[in-house]
Amino acid sequence: MKLSSRDAATFFARPDSRRAGVLIHGADAMRVALKRQDLVAALIGPEGEAEMRLTRIAAGDLRRDPAQLGDSVRAAGFFSGPRAVLVEDANDGHLPAMETALADWREGDATIVVTAGALKAGSKLRKLFEGHANALSAAIYDDPMGRGEIEAEMKRSGLGAVAPEAMADLLALGQVLDPGDFRRTLEKFALYKLGDPAPLSGAEIAELAPQTIGAATDDLLHAVAEGRAGDVGQLMQRLAGQGEAPVSLVIAASRHFRALHAAACDGNGPAAGLARQRPPVFGQRRDRMARQAESWGRDRLERALPLLLDTDLALRSAGQTAPQMALVERLFIRLAMLRGARI
Repeated sequence: MKLSSRDAATFFARPDSRRAGVLIHGADAMRVALKRQDLVAALIGPEGEAEMRLTRIAAGDLRRDPAQLGDSVRAAGFFSGPRAVLVEDANDGHLPAMETALADWREGDATIVVTAGALKAGSKLRKLFEGHANALSAAIYDDPMGRGEIEAEMKRSGLGAVAPEAMADLLALGQVLDPGDFRRTLEKFALYKLGDPAPLSGAEIAELAPQTIGAATDDLLHAVAEGRAGDVGQLMQRLAGQGEAPVSLVIAASRHFRALHAAACDGNGPAAGLARQRPPVFGQRRDRMARQAESWGRDRLERALPLLLDTDLALRSAGQTAPQMALVERLFIRLAMLRGARI
């Protein structure tokens, strides 16, 4: 039987141990591994592996000894409780072992959990599970996480109350992070809020969510975008002392100003435009960048972007002899002064 994405999520959360086997397949190995992890945990419980109710069979070993799958499925466990046999990275070459094990399966035997990479519709392994009366097949796609999946991950991580405005930030974060990274981020949120009854806020998400640039670089970009030309030199000295590369600073500034330009051009306002960024901008940083976009306006930002591009090209030029950090500092001062200039 073939499971839809919705039915698969329900089954993984509350699996039926009377099913002979489940095939989980997809191109993204991390997504498949997470679903497999959830399914096995729900099947045998948190102590199942410690109680030796989970048997792992390497795909290479199964090819050499196909009979071991059936033997493991029928083997009696020392501890009572549901059992599972896991075969990872299977393919059509393991079909004979799977066919025999499913044909011989009886109620009370271990559930066969099989993972595989992307399988075409004509895959024999996929057809076996989809066509079997007591087996299931679930395809895991690379689609962004939906609200239901995100809420399930929140519950799994133990994350408590979330402020209404922060929930939108969590949903946006779930759209851009890989499921594994998103799960680890939620666990970090839950640990941070341990013992704190206050709902998770947008400011806390902005502080704890994965950052693409360092705090010192962020301070410099805000100084430039807010027209604080006098602060640029001191911030540049700090970054130079930390070994920051001039090209990296220009790349970060280009991303920042492109984000401001997209926000300034958004018909629903800068805040809405920043929320649609990939990755999205959260909390107080989003409010701050929205104010920057409003103060710059589209026309000034369109004058700023070519300056960033020209400096980037100059830094990468083989014939460039001027000190690179000085070029970047001059660029940032020009940009800071451009914010208040008449156009």
